[in-house]
Amino acid sequence: MKKIIVGLTGQTGAGKTTVCDYAGTLGCAVVNADRVAREALSPGSDCLKKLANFFGYDIIDEDGNCKRSLLAQRAFSSREKTDLLNSITHPWIIRKSREYIRNYLNKNYDIAIFDAPQLFESGGDSFCDIIISVVAPEKVRLNRIMGRDGIDETAAVQRIKAQHDESYYTTRSDYVIDGGESLESVCTSFLRIYEEIKKHIEKG
Repeated sequence: MKKIIVGLTGQTGAGKTTVCDYAGTLGCAVVNADRVAREALSPGSDCLKKLANFFGYDIIDEDGNCKRSLLAQRAFSSREKTDLLNSITHPWIIRKSREYIRNYLNKNYDIAIFDAPQLFESGGDSFCDIIISVVAPEKVRLNRIMGRDGIDETAAVQRIKAQHDESYYTTRSDYVIDGGESLESVCTSFLRIYEEIKKHIEKG
């Protein structure tokens, strides 16, 4: 049977988590790039060792844990250093994510969702069969980010401005879901896409 990898991306606060949760109830495997990214900084990982080489061995404490705030302080101090951080972490995250996806697809799953906020920037879209972007109006995302992360409006706006605009995602995607709509509408939109994918799988 044909197996499908779906790349899911979009702006922060747009509603990707809602789509992933619903996809899981439909029997899709879900691999979350942010969770994999946390593994990249786990004690003893090759990725963490590489980061220490470039950003200083003091980003690792005596127990081998990453001092995330110190790493972030250094890595986001300039565009060049942020690019360096991404050049080290993205390949690791993609490689590990592909391992998880392969494992799922080798089991009983025929659809794997790769939930990756930086799907395009990391090159993760290159191994996906279908791309879905979730977008939402800025005001909706602003309120969600503030509520979700417990930050003020200034900090939430800063996060939004650090991301690409909506067209960056929509022009690169096979499907677009409006995450600003009701929960029921978002789920209905994904269900429609899911049913199309299932038909494609059945055709072989």
